[in-house]
Amino acid sequence: MKPVPAVGVVCLKDDQVLLIRRGTPPRMGEWSLPGGRIEPGEPVQQAALRELREETGVEADLIGLIDVVDGIFAEAGRHYVLIDYAAVWRSGEVVAGDDAAEARFFAFDEALRRVAWEETRRIIRAARTHAQNRRI
Repeated sequence: MKPVPAVGVVCLKDDQVLLIRRGTPPRMGEWSLPGGRIEPGEPVQQAALRELREETGVEADLIGLIDVVDGIFAEAGRHYVLIDYAAVWRSGEVVAGDDAAEARFFAFDEALRRVAWEETRRIIRAARTHAQNRRI
């Protein structure tokens, strides 16, 4: 498996987290973060904002890099290097688009319950902490 660079965005609005239900493999049907592949020649932060906009219709401001995570999905024969950012909602009504089957904001605890992958839950918690620390 050749690693594929990709981005993910934890978009926060007050105490809510924006999630998408994946419409394509891997993890099809599961709730996750908006994100996707980085296009050739595309700066990483621009890719994060583009993917957020394409999958949810939302505009946001990036507030920091959270972590870089290996998403190795052997069953699908895929290895993603996921570059995850925290962001704060700026505008836009949530509408599922691109390869997202659904998209919506959830209260923080509900978002954690809906996400199956522990790494994604860890990233969501870290993004919330990052956002709270910035407001101090």
